[in-house]
Amino acid sequence: MPKDTKKIAPINYLSKEFADIRGDLIQLAQRYYPDQFQDFSESSFGAMMVDAVAYVGDQLSLYLDYNVNESFLDTAFEKTNIVRHGRVLGYKATGRSSTYGTVALYVMIPAESSGLGPDARYIPLLQRGTSFGSDAGLNFILTENVNFNDPANDFVVARVDESTGTPTYYAIKAYGNVVSGHLGVKSISIGAFEKFKRVKLGAGNIVEIISVFDTQGNEYFEVDYLAQDMIYKELENKNFQDDNVPSILKPMLVSRKFVVERSGNDVILQFGSGEEGQSNVIANPQNVAMDIFGKTYVTDTTFDPTRISKNSNFGIVPSNTQLLVAYRTTNPQNSNVATRAIKTVQSSNFQFNDSNTLSRRIMNTVEGSLEVSNETPIVGDVSNPSTGEIKRRIFDTFPTQNRAVTQADYESLAYRMPAKFGSIKRVSVQKDQDSLKRNLNMYVISEDSYGKLTQTNSTIKNNLKTWLSNYRMINDTVDILNPYIINLGIEFVIKVPAGTDKNAALKSAYKTLQEKFSEGFFIAEQLYISDVYSELKKDPRILDVIKVKIVNKTGGQYSSAGFNVDKNLSPDGSYLMAPQNAVFEIKFPDTDIKGKVR
Repeated sequence: MPKDTKKIAPINYLSKEFADIRGDLIQLAQRYYPDQFQDFSESSFGAMMVDAVAYVGDQLSLYLDYNVNESFLDTAFEKTNIVRHGRVLGYKATGRSSTYGTVALYVMIPAESSGLGPDARYIPLLQRGTSFGSDAGLNFILTENVNFNDPANDFVVARVDESTGTPTYYAIKAYGNVVSGHLGVKSISIGAFEKFKRVKLGAGNIVEIISVFDTQGNEYFEVDYLAQDMIYKELENKNFQDDNVPSILKPMLVSRKFVVERSGNDVILQFGSGEEGQSNVIANPQNVAMDIFGKTYVTDTTFDPTRISKNSNFGIVPSNTQLLVAYRTTNPQNSNVATRAIKTVQSSNFQFNDSNTLSRRIMNTVEGSLEVSNETPIVGDVSNPSTGEIKRRIFDTFPTQNRAVTQADYESLAYRMPAKFGSIKRVSVQKDQDSLKRNLNMYVISEDSYGKLTQTNSTIKNNLKTWLSNYRMINDTVDILNPYIINLGIEFVIKVPAGTDKNAALKSAYKTLQEKFSEGFFIAEQLYISDVYSELKKDPRILDVIKVKIVNKTGGQYSSAGFNVDKNLSPDGSYLMAPQNAVFEIKFPDTDIKGKVR
């Protein structure tokens, strides 16, 4: 029997908001149920039911759009979901960045009995972990042992005998590397065995897990992924005085391991699935020997020497114990400091060669004489990346496959450097046109304590160089350089409709351009003057944009780099071309963006 087409209600599937759904429902009721429902006033029962159904439809439409958008990386909006998509593609969130730098350290050492030089017995070793403070209350930690007995250190007479003029104390100056943040320790109770155990740390702003031990004395090591068996452990070099090498890297097979995951501000330790006493962790060396006569060997010629573990459980999980987790948290605010801002010694740990035979009073004097100062600014990128920047890094991470071949590979790896080694604001890699070999120029830039661009310090550059050496092609050479900072200003003239408040229109124009350029420029990125026109014309208070002019700011608080704006404009004048070794910056938006109203 054919259907009655008059009873089939036409459904508008494009109606997704409350007002549209409500209007469709009222039209449907009026058309198909004119005898049953006639009163659709605001206070009627029928209107209440229509509003309730429209409300439910609006909610369902909202969450449907939300779920669909957050299911794909390119349309996701929430930061946690973007990071979750990135984890699948190989991106690892680094958390809040740290700042690295160098400080000058001073101690006073008693003189030899003859007064000719300091007494070597009282020259100490300042151990890493010593804490310093800045004028603004920021904390910095010494990352390496500082040996004041190094022959390269300078020393001068600090005190003399007033009667004879003989030196009584010498001041020795040494340098050490510091990193922003505080050290912390947390004890966590672990219950019965659980596969793929996840342990959440309650502290905020954690940037580095220093060590993890259980009550039985077992150490757990951080790895990049749970299938990784080989690590390189840093050991103290006993022959440091002879070869001037402070540490030795020793390869180690580990069965107790974890990976670090970040979700928002939470840090989670993810363990494997192996149980104590039941995991076949280390393989028989005879079964992994390659082409040795008379013994079994691996026939695969592409044998990976790092996979000499036959543990299929991804490491042993702690159970029925207490985990003691030592970590470092970064400062909760901007950790960049200006020159000579670090002045306070908050805690120190000295080591003397033969403390049992030395005078405790003199050793206390030496320890109490420690002073600190930073001769150069300590800077780095301490701002959290925006969702757009995270997406860009994820898209660049996936094709790199943990090796650096293309320009995008190197840039992605530079951004992926762990936060504990420092961070950079912008990076650009370009082929050196003057080199006959594959020489690459990597330009990096950082931020100062006010969020303005500044040159990246040597400590972060050295960390970046070491980080890239694990991934770069064997025939690549990379020079890490500072780009020129070109400070610009924007001057514009606008026209407003008759009767419009000119001051309000001008303030709105300032706010529009400040938001437009709030994220700054990338190295060698062009400034599109046409974007300034289009952004201003979007403002309903502005009738027309008559003129836009770009000016170069130099001298005083600006960069000394000069730039001819007219010679670097595109032929049609729509954009300003940036040199490959330079980055544009509108340093003071409140004063560098000026406008007039006609």
